[in-house]
Amino acid sequence: MTAEAARKRVDVVIPCYNEVAVLRASVERTLTFLEGHPQHDWRVVIADNGSNDGTGALAQELEQEFPGRVRAELLTIKGRGLALKQAWMASDADIVSYMDVDLSTDIEHLPRLIGMVAEEGCDVAIGSRLARGSQTRRSLKREVTSRGYVFLIRATFPRLRITDAQCGFKALDRRVVEEVVPLIENRMWFFDTELLILAHRRGFKICELPVRWDEDPDTKVKIVRTAIEDVRGLLRMRFRRD
Repeated sequence: MTAEAARKRVDVVIPCYNEVAVLRASVERTLTFLEGHPQHDWRVVIADNGSNDGTGALAQELEQEFPGRVRAELLTIKGRGLALKQAWMASDADIVSYMDVDLSTDIEHLPRLIGMVAEEGCDVAIGSRLARGSQTRRSLKREVTSRGYVFLIRATFPRLRITDAQCGFKALDRRVVEEVVPLIENRMWFFDTELLILAHRRGFKICELPVRWDEDPDTKVKIVRTAIEDVRGLLRMRFRRD
């Protein structure tokens, strides 16, 4: 296979809600990094979901500054999962992915994550903060919560052998976008888990990549609210038959 034949179009989606303070630096850092990895045709997609602090306007400004390299996807409704779903389904890329705007996961992992789908036969590649070989820095409360959630997933779906469902660092093959993403109902934080459950049920190969991850002290994730949403989501998916 020639290098040109192996070259993939890749969308890297950055979901945002009121991130005007950090968005430009994150996008510019990502673009600079991707310039050093010309093996794929990269595009950064800013998926703003209902921000009211100027994030949407900045996303459009960045799209104008970097034509063809940045696209702004603006939603009027809040919802991280909804933003990802719309951005992925609107994409014509061979591989879609996403990472958090705070770049908590070391961006150096991105080429390998994409390579797992492009070259290694994985349909879904996910970053893991809990797999052997990962390196994380975060609060004890977040660590305990994450491990407890993985335990619940394994108890509810014992054949879904993953160590981390919620890490904001994932890549999907085009077929998964077409066959699985339209079926996802959750619009918020359970979106990732629902994606993995549905992909697993349909026989898609899910691969994990241990990552370096630093907790953002300004994270917008509300642990208790998210935990309740996750438990409800697991129960819903346990009895969902499609």
